[in-house]
Amino acid sequence: MTAIALTIAGSDSGGGAGIQADLKTFSALGVYGTSVLTAITAQNTRGVTTVENLSPGIIRAQIDAVLSDIDVKAIKVGMVSTVGAIETIASALQRWGWRIVLDPVMVATSGDRLLQPGAIDALRHHLLRRAVLLTPNLPEAALLTGQPIAADEAQMMRQAEMLLRLGPTSVLIKGGHAKGDLSTDILFDGVTMQKFSAPRIVTDNDHGTGCTLAAAIAAELAKGANLHGAVARAKNYLTAALVAADGLRVGQGRGPVHHFHQWWSGTNV
Repeated sequence: MTAIALTIAGSDSGGGAGIQADLKTFSALGVYGTSVLTAITAQNTRGVTTVENLSPGIIRAQIDAVLSDIDVKAIKVGMVSTVGAIETIASALQRWGWRIVLDPVMVATSGDRLLQPGAIDALRHHLLRRAVLLTPNLPEAALLTGQPIAADEAQMMRQAEMLLRLGPTSVLIKGGHAKGDLSTDILFDGVTMQKFSAPRIVTDNDHGTGCTLAAAIAAELAKGANLHGAVARAKNYLTAALVAADGLRVGQGRGPVHHFHQWWSGTNV
């Protein structure tokens, strides 16, 4: 069997996040990647200059084209900026009987807002209930819950509980925006809480970390891992990609993580 994953997300013309990061991650982890484009962004390592959202009709057609023919094993949803796109994706997922890894992309690493304010409620009411796993970072969890950004693990847990009430099966709140020597993510399914910690990597090349982690989880699920194993392996992959990121020289701003760190160094190509 060929492990196949689908990413539903926006395009990053700089190649560090979005569809590009997802497909790189799938490939690096031995998974065949398929894709549904939701938006086209003009961006580089310094920021986003333009976003053009695709119509609900073409989003629906892409989903139907992939799922009617290809034996997808896992789906990751990333940047969905508009109410129309969110409702279309949720409806298609329900029609095809799919639950997803949902990365609620709202703000780019550069600080540029990617989710229209009116779409936040649509995300809460339509897509969160289709998620087998929701993967917000600290600012995203705060926006979704209407709370201040969590300052410690106790507050992260409280926000995870609040998010579970919105419908996802499990929540992984990521601690990359916190402080300290360790970056700790908390996985909660309503019963069991598990922590995944790794040394905090100091680098300016961290563009696409959220996309990459969620895509790596989806890739591991596509290969048959259980959720705990998929999160653990994805966390290890992302940490290694961050460690190797300074070997890349891409752009003048916040560069990407090194998705193919296992295959080439970036400094001798």
